[in-house]
Amino acid sequence: MNTNEYYEAIDQAAEYPPEEIFTGGDQAEIASVNDELRTMFTEGSTMKGVTDELQRLANQNQPDGFKREAEATATGGRYRILKAESMNDAIERAATQPVPNMLFSECWFEYEVCFLFADTGLGKSILAVQIADGITTGKPMPGFKMQAKPQPVGIFDFELSGKQTQNRYSDNYEENHKFSERLYRLHVDRDKIDSDGTVEDNLKADIETFIQETGVRVLIIDNLTWIKTETEKAKDALPLMKYLKGLQRAYGLSILLLAHTPKIAESTPISVNDMAGSKHLMNFVDSAFAIGRSHKDASLRYLKQVKVRACEAVFTSHNVAVMRIEKDHNFTGFRVVDYSTEYDHLKPLKEIEQEITNQKILDLKREHPELSTRVIAEKAGTNHSRVRRVLKSLEPEQSEPVQLVRMEPGQGQSVEHDDDFRGMF
Repeated sequence: MNTNEYYEAIDQAAEYPPEEIFTGGDQAEIASVNDELRTMFTEGSTMKGVTDELQRLANQNQPDGFKREAEATATGGRYRILKAESMNDAIERAATQPVPNMLFSECWFEYEVCFLFADTGLGKSILAVQIADGITTGKPMPGFKMQAKPQPVGIFDFELSGKQTQNRYSDNYEENHKFSERLYRLHVDRDKIDSDGTVEDNLKADIETFIQETGVRVLIIDNLTWIKTETEKAKDALPLMKYLKGLQRAYGLSILLLAHTPKIAESTPISVNDMAGSKHLMNFVDSAFAIGRSHKDASLRYLKQVKVRACEAVFTSHNVAVMRIEKDHNFTGFRVVDYSTEYDHLKPLKEIEQEITNQKILDLKREHPELSTRVIAEKAGTNHSRVRRVLKSLEPEQSEPVQLVRMEPGQGQSVEHDDDFRGMF
């Protein structure tokens, strides 16, 4: 075994090579130990025999529990993915890093990967643009706070066409709203969608190119499901979130990811489990907030935090921000109208139970039309009077009977030409 092979083998198999055991010690002694170990290899000793000998030497030279271990691993050591350091060192190192500031109240801070999720049509994209507008101008959305200084933002818009975007931020396609020049919109170039490489790989490369060329450190991705159409599956969630977390650490980014939810029960408070793929995706983000639909008023939405690490949650089940989408001349956005409990906006459980019972009645009648109202009532767990009311609601309304009038020959108008129908079609 040559010297390089020996050192490579020791580095891979031994927890404490000679250089670690005799730190700051006699180089001649280290060389002697290396010679002895190489001899053991030459004479046919197994790698286990060599590492056992190293362990014995380590115990002999550092019987106090290997003080050098923490120091070695703090500078890289031999750990594959972990880093060991004292708690004091960890805090001191963190003290040299910048303090994260609020980007969108307590919902999203700098250097965080954050989720904003909601059902389709509740205004995720509208709120995302409103948040970005506040970050680029330094003027936060009324009702919310921002501590960070004004800075550029990149919105990756995989939802709207250019014309749809103009419609939201113009007055009937005229007098377009003027955004800050710090706000960038990135969208898919359909002419290049069939270029070499997978869509996902090309997209990742383009994101990094944008970061490097512009220096933008705040990204909003609308939405996650465009990048990975099956993010709710564990096999897809893990690589995607690993990539985004790696990107965030490499460039010091703040990332807001928009995502859809499956259908949420109207009587149930929003939780982290309501987001598609939540079981796997939520483990990789620092914070998350959601938009809910109000049962009280179809025009109302409410905002609630479901995960937070940087501070204490403010927008909880006991204090949601109640909002309404409005268009002020040429800018579509949310306006906070109140603060209340989430339960004020959920459908009462009694109403849900009534709907379920009504559906049972209808299903029984459709599947077994021969059943009497009393039998249906028994099977649905209700009374026969209610069954009659539900079934009666399905009957078509009776209109006044039409009386046919017999026309005698010569009565009425005759139609001589098709021209008499001109203008009717």
